[in-house]
Amino acid sequence: MSDEITGKRIAFLAADGVERVELVEPWKAVEGAGGKPSLISLEGGPIKSFDHLDPSEEFTVDTPVADADAASFDGLVLPGGVANPDFLRTDQDVQRFVRAFFDQKKPVAVICHGPWTLIDAGVVDGRTITSWPTLKTDLTNAGANWVDEEVHVDNGLVSSRKPDDLPAFCAKMIEEFAEGRHAEQAA
Repeated sequence: MSDEITGKRIAFLAADGVERVELVEPWKAVEGAGGKPSLISLEGGPIKSFDHLDPSEEFTVDTPVADADAASFDGLVLPGGVANPDFLRTDQDVQRFVRAFFDQKKPVAVICHGPWTLIDAGVVDGRTITSWPTLKTDLTNAGANWVDEEVHVDNGLVSSRKPDDLPAFCAKMIEEFAEGRHAEQAA
């Protein structure tokens, strides 16, 4: 994965409560493949990550989501953590930003509890997706077809269940970012 996505800009959308490993490992994968990751959040300053339920590192936000433009990025990563997507999901700027990636047919990668944000952005109806198992009912109620798989790809939408799935998730995420726009990727 040395230069598969050289020069591509990848947005990482996260807030306080993000699962550290689900932010750090995909970030390293993007950098290792030649991409340029950028941290987007609800506001500027640092966000606090967690290792499951234990507070962990802080990460500096590059751009508040209200100032972020999906047209400036080639792909989107939504890490999990229980609190992170719960903080993000009802924010109107977050919903606009996430929907724009689907409208622009750009690849999106989501793991663990991250699909909660996709539900509120209105982009899961008719899609096949995996997640942390407790989201199954929420995703099904939003019109998604939920599957229990290590990694699942549905026309540019990459999803995984948990931190143990990160190797497969990161590999598929990079593959989809390298492929670029997907004609079937839509809200």
